[in-house]
Parts: sequence; C-alpha cells; structure tokens
Amino acid sequence: MISLRNRLVLTYALFICVSVLVMGIIINRFAEKLFSAFVTENINAESAEIANTISDQWDPNAHSFDVISVEAMGMHFVHEGYIVSVVDMNSETVWDARACDMQQCTMVINEITGRMENEFGIGGSFQTNQFLLSYEDIPIGYLNIETFGPYFYSKNESAFLFGLNRFFLTAGSIFIILSILLSVFLAAEISKPILKASEAARHIASGELSVRVPAHYRTREIRELSWSVNDLAATLENGERWQKQLTSDIAHELRTPLTCLQGNMEAMIDGVWEPTTERLSSSYEEIVRLNKLVEDMNRLSILEQKNLILHRTEFDLTKLISAATERFRPAALEKGIEITLVNPGEIIVNGDYDRLTQVFTNLISNAVKYTDRGSVTIDIAETAQYWEVSVTDTGIGMGEDELPHIFERFYRSDKSRSRNTGGAGIGLSIAQIIVSDHGGQIHAESKAGEGSSFTVRLPKGI
Repeated sequence: MISLRNRLVLTYALFICVSVLVMGIIINRFAEKLFSAFVTENINAESAEIANTISDQWDPNAHSFDVISVEAMGMHFVHEGYIVSVVDMNSETVWDARACDMQQCTMVINEITGRMENEFGIGGSFQTNQFLLSYEDIPIGYLNIETFGPYFYSKNESAFLFGLNRFFLTAGSIFIILSILLSVFLAAEISKPILKASEAARHIASGELSVRVPAHYRTREIRELSWSVNDLAATLENGERWQKQLTSDIAHELRTPLTCLQGNMEAMIDGVWEPTTERLSSSYEEIVRLNKLVEDMNRLSILEQKNLILHRTEFDLTKLISAATERFRPAALEKGIEITLVNPGEIIVNGDYDRLTQVFTNLISNAVKYTDRGSVTIDIAETAQYWEVSVTDTGIGMGEDELPHIFERFYRSDKSRSRNTGGAGIGLSIAQIIVSDHGGQIHAESKAGEGSSFTVRLPKGI
C-alpha cells in the first residue's frame, strides 16, 4: 500500500509535469504562430524590396535592364531562398536564375524543402508570385519570385527557433525538477503531522494515554486534527482516571457500612453482644444506607444513559421553590441560620415537578448543611431567555481547584465530612442531568471561607 507522503509526491509531481507540458505546448504553439506570421510578413516585405531593387536596374536611356547587375543581385537572392526571373513587357526573358545556374537553384530548393519538412514538419512546395516592375510609374516588366510556401525559415530564423525551443525545454526541465523537489518538501511537511497523529493514535489504542502531538501548525485542518487527537487522549485519560476514582469511591462508600455490619453480626453470632433491638436497629440503618446508595447509583446510571422520562406539567415555579425552602427552615433555625426566599410572584413553567423539586431540594439542603452561621438566600430573577434561581450561602465555600469537579460523581468538596453528613456525593451530578434535560444550565461560584452560589437557568419556553 502506497504511503501518504509518496501519494502526495506523485500527485503533485504528476500535476506539475502535466501543467508544465500543457503550458509548454500552448506557449510553443503560440510563439510558433506569432513567429510564422512575422516570417510571412517578412517574406512579403522582402519580395517587395526585391522588386524595387530590380526596378532600379532599369536604364531609361537604353530602355533596357542592366543584365549584369540583375544577374548579380538575382544570384544573391537565390542564396536567400528567392528564385527570381525577370521578363520585359514583351514577355521576353531578361534574366532567369534557373537558366543561369540550375544546379545552384536546385541545391537551394532542396535545402529549404528539407529544412521545412524534416526539421519543422511543414509541408509545402515552391510557389511563384509575380510583381509588376515600373520606373517612374511606367511599367517596364514583370518579376517572378519563387519561394517555399506557405512560408519558409531562413538559416538565421531556423537557428533562432532552435535556440528558443532549447530555452523552453531547458527552462521547463529545470522548473519540473524544482517543482518535484518542492513537492517532496511539501508532501513531507503535510504528511509529517498526520503521521505523528497516526502514531499517537496507535499509542492511545495501546493504552498510552499520556501521549500528545504538537499543535502549533499553521494549516488549520492539521492543527484541528492535532487538537482532536490531544482532546481524545485527554478525554480517555480523564475517563480512565475517573473510572479508577469511581471504583475507589464505590469501594469506600460500601466499605464503611459493610464493615460495621460485619462487626455487629460477628459480635452477635459469637455471643459477645446480645441481639438487642437497639443493635439490630443500628444494623438495619446501615442496610438502609447501603440500599439508598445503590438506589442513588442506579438513578444516576439511568439519568446518564439518557433514559430519563420527564413528566411535564404546568406549575408555579415560585411555589415549588417555596415548598422546598420551608422543608429546611427548621434545620436552618436550629443552626441559627437565616433562610430567605426573594419571591417575585407567580412564575408558570412547564416541566417535571418532582425532578425539579429534587434539584432545588438538593441545592438548599447543601446550602444549609455547609453553612454554620450567616444566611441562605434563594433568589428568583428574570432575563430575556431564562428564569434564574440562585441559592447563595455564607458557608465554608470551596477553592477554585474544586469548582471544576463538584458535578462529578462521588465528589465531596469537604473531605473532612463523613458520608453520613456529606451524602454519597452524587446529588449535584443528578441535579445537573435533570436541569440539562429541561434545556437549562447550572453553574457554581464559590470562595473558600466565604460561601457558595449555585445558579439554575431554566428557559422560559419549558
């Protein structure tokens, strides 16, 4: 199987070679056409000049041509490819190049014919054009000029054409070589990051999730490919890390109640403890906690698998939040916390009453739980597209490094609290999924020692 680099090199090289070839043919044909037109015009001008030169050899006193001069000039023209003959007005031959030197004329004719047909591939034959000779506007005879038609190149013109073609050929060859070298360089530059990305993908597939590829390329598509590979590796690495963390968290969550149960059961079986109602109740409470943990995990699994079914009804959002607030008012009063609901009046929304109750119950519960003094404020505000419900407390707060993780499963910002007071750490994960399924958003702001604020945005259209 051909590699990407070789494929790019071959593609570029083939494209460049074909382009140069086509361009060379077009330029060559165009130059040849222009040069042929120039040569044809030059032949016509030369023929007219020959006619004027022959006319100048007329002797008005003798009423005849200077045959010696005509002969000298005629032989010169023969060597230039022009076979001339002169006749007077009585159609009597004054001078004829063929009659004067047939061998020389034949040699010139063969040389020009061979040059045009063999070297330039232009077929034709010698053609005769007749010109009227005159002296002071008085006709004195006729000049017949035989030339290779439709046109012919002189030796100098042939040498020029050969030189021009050699120049085109040399320039084209140099251009092709430079272009191929450039193609190799460009192919390497394009394929190198792709090969690096491919190699990184193989390492990722083999489990080396820490591998990364450079992403400083100027080409947008290659840069985005590098970003995608790096994002994939980071996502998988985070997934693997959180999977291990999840296993550890589940083990931790189960270990404490199971150890407690095992100890109680062993003590009662061995007769160390009597199976009293109080001890059995304690064991039962641990079983209830385990069952609640498993139920929460099952609920979270269902939500994460997008199997949540919303039972939408129209209800007053303010009344829902007010009911959730009143549920925690006794606990707040017991801790000396002032809990306040800023009531904006009736807000009718269409959503799942029970699920949204679960969301705000979790937020208010956390606010009261993690606030030892001060206040908890629930504020409902309106924007152009959303109803915003903010639950703000003056509790222990969280550090900036903790905020990105608070919606993750089993994450508890206050590591010093036990599961009994801090919960299983999946309430915010469930809340985020429920709000997202309603088309809304939830985010948190917090400072350690100053408190936290959780804001739920619900679109007005729900």
